Amino acid sequence: MNTLVFDIETIPDVALGRRLHGLDGVADGQVAKAMFALRRQASSGGEFLAHEQHRVVAISCVLRSREGLSVWSLGDVEATEGELIERFFDGIEKFSPCLVSWNGTGFDLPVLHYRALLAGVQAPRYWETGDEDTAFRYNNYLGRFHWRHIDLMDVLSGYQSRARASLSNTACLLGLPGKMGFSGAQVWDAYQAGNLVGIRQYCETDVLNTYLIYLRFELMRARFTRERYAEEVERVKALLRAAKEPHFAEFLQAWETPL
Repeated sequence: MNTLVFDIETIPDVALGRRLHGLDGVADGQVAKAMFALRRQASSGGEFLAHEQHRVVAISCVLRSREGLSVWSLGDVEATEGELIERFFDGIEKFSPCLVSWNGTGFDLPVLHYRALLAGVQAPRYWETGDEDTAFRYNNYLGRFHWRHIDLMDVLSGYQSRARASLSNTACLLGLPGKMGFSGAQVWDAYQAGNLVGIRQYCETDVLNTYLIYLRFELMRARFTRERYAEEVERVKALLRAAKEPHFAEFLQAWETPL
């Protein structure tokens, strides 16, 4: 089966914020500040917005198929949110991959659900639960304990919220680069500064970390032999060596020369 590792980056949906809070005529930056402040008041200090209030600005993927391995961000920097989301679900339609994420169940997929609803994106394969394809009856993308979507954070924590670890810490545990460039909390500032390329590159390093953790998970559950695991890791390194983008070279250097 094809394996598609994915990650999204989001910013506040300021257009929705204006409608929700009656902020017509207020600048984007001030609307976002108001949204964060109101969220802090409603959630006893936390300012992480409700899922439907996030707008997707980047979706990055690692695809491992019979043809090889690739890592990229969907669309281009001018693509609309709807175009990015449509490309994501079109990939599921085309490849029926095993999806792999870090906190995809808790964040990425619910956000994509709301935003696909807004954009009118159709995704029949993703929403299949066995009515059209019986193979999806007991193993689909929507069942939490099914394997067509593996949320590594959920699985490794045994589905216990108190046992969850961050992607960055888990990557560090395994000697991987972890977060590079900036964190998710800085995406809005980067977007306001016009650094969408940097956001996409950051998202790509996140999916690389997630994919490498996934490879170790496959070794742990004996889906890979040690030899196969070593081959797959070397495949990632070869991809990074051949890439021209500097953030891939930085990722490889950080990986091969850990502190």
